[in-house]
Amino acid sequence: MATKVFMEALSPTMEEGRLVKWVMAEGAAVKSGDVLAEVETDKAVMELVARGDGVLRRQLVAEGTTAAVGTLVGVIAAADEDISGLTGGAPAASTPTAPPATPAPLPAPAAALSSGVPPRI
Repeated sequence: MATKVFMEALSPTMEEGRLVKWVMAEGAAVKSGDVLAEVETDKAVMELVARGDGVLRRQLVAEGTTAAVGTLVGVIAAADEDISGLTGGAPAASTPTAPPATPAPLPAPAAALSSGVPPRI
C-alpha cells in the first residue's frame, strides 16, 4: 500500500517549509524513519522522514521550492504499484511548482452610518 509523503509541521509555528534537499533519490528503497529530505522551517533546517516502507517512487516538490504544511511532496510505494491515482498525473520534482497564489485582499469596511449623534468616547 502506498504512503503519501506530506510537508509536515516540523515546528509548532511552521506554516510552510522550503525543501532544501532530497536526501533519497527517486527509486531508492526506504524504511520508516529514513530521512527523505531536508526542510527549512521558520526556525531551522529539519529532517523529513519516511512514514512507511517501500520505494520513493515520486518526488513531487523540487529542491528549493516552498510548500505549505499538508502539501503532498512525495509518494512511497512498492516498485510495481500503480500510483497514478495518488499523484493525479503530477509532474516529477524536476519541474518546479508554481508558488501558491496570494489571497485576495479583504474589502474595506463599510463607512459608519451617520445618525447625527456624536460618538461617545
